[in-house]
Amino acid sequence: MRFVFVMDPLITVHHQKDTTFAFIRAAQARGHESYHCMHGDLSIAGGEAYARVRRVAVHDAPPYISFVSSGEGSPERERVRLSDADAIFIRKDPPFDRSYLYATLVLENARKCPLILNDPRGLRDANEKLYALNFPEWTPRTIVTADPEEIHAFAREFGSAVVKPLDGAGGMGVLRLTPGDKNGRAIVDMLTFEGRRLAMAQEYLPSVVEGDKRILLLDGEPLGSILRVPRSDDLRSNIHVGGSVVPTELTERELAMVQAITPKLRADGLFFVGLDVIGGRLTEVNVTSPTGIQELNRFTGVDHAAKVVAWAEERVRAVRS
Repeated sequence: MRFVFVMDPLITVHHQKDTTFAFIRAAQARGHESYHCMHGDLSIAGGEAYARVRRVAVHDAPPYISFVSSGEGSPERERVRLSDADAIFIRKDPPFDRSYLYATLVLENARKCPLILNDPRGLRDANEKLYALNFPEWTPRTIVTADPEEIHAFAREFGSAVVKPLDGAGGMGVLRLTPGDKNGRAIVDMLTFEGRRLAMAQEYLPSVVEGDKRILLLDGEPLGSILRVPRSDDLRSNIHVGGSVVPTELTERELAMVQAITPKLRADGLFFVGLDVIGGRLTEVNVTSPTGIQELNRFTGVDHAAKVVAWAEERVRAVRS
C-alpha cells in the first residue's frame, strides 16, 4: 500500500521518540511505501487534492529516516492525486493555525482516499482543549472566557487554577494561578490579551504532581497508557520540557471514561487519539498528532505502531473490496 504522511520536515523527526517515525517504520516492515509532504505541498486542481511527495525510508543507523532517491542527486518530488493513495496520515504537529486550517480544507477534496487519519473535519471541530468539554462529567471544573475578572474569581473559588491558551501545545502557556500572587493579573492579561481573547481556566488538581497520564486510543480501543511525571520545579509534565515517563495501567474509572467518549470520537472520525488524564479527570483530547507510542512500546514490549498500521490495512481493504 501507499501511505502519505502530511507532517513536519524530516529534520525534526526524532527516531526514538516520534510516533510518526514509528508508523513509517512499521509500515515499511509490513511491505508498504511511505511518502512525505508538508502543508505547503498540498494543492487543489479540478476539484481534486494533490500533493508533491517524496518517498521516505527508515534505517537502523543515522540518518534514521531519509528520502529515497531513484538515482543520482536529490530525491525528486512526485505530484500525486491524494485520492489514489491508500491512506493519508495527518501528522503535522500543533499548533492548529491558519496553515493547518487550510490544509484540512484542501484534504476535504481527498475523501475518495479509503482512509484519512484523523478525519480533517474532525480535526477542525476538535480543538484539543475545548473538545474535552463535550464530556463534562469526566473533566475538572472549567471555564472558558476572555474576561480577566471571571478567571480571577474562578481561581479564588477553588483556591488555585490552571490557566492555558486555547491554541497552545506541548505545555506552552500553561500556568498556575494562585490568588494573592502579584504576577496573577499579568498572567491573565497576557493569556487573554487584556480581555480580547478566550482562554481556559481549570481547577488545580493536586494529583498533577503524581503525573499526567496519556491514554492512546485506536478506534476507541485503548492501546495502553504512559505516565508523564513533571519535574519538581515545573507544573507541566510534557516530555520535551523535562517530564519523565514511567509505565502505568488504566484504572476502572479511566476505562469507563474511554467507553463513554468513544461513540463521539468515532462519529467525528477521530481514530488515533491521545487522552490526557490527571487524577482520573480528562484535561485534553489530543487529535492532531498524538505522541507517546514509542514510550508505550518500550514499556510493554509490543509494537503498537504495527497495530495501527494493521488496522489501517484492514480499513483500506474493506473500502477497496
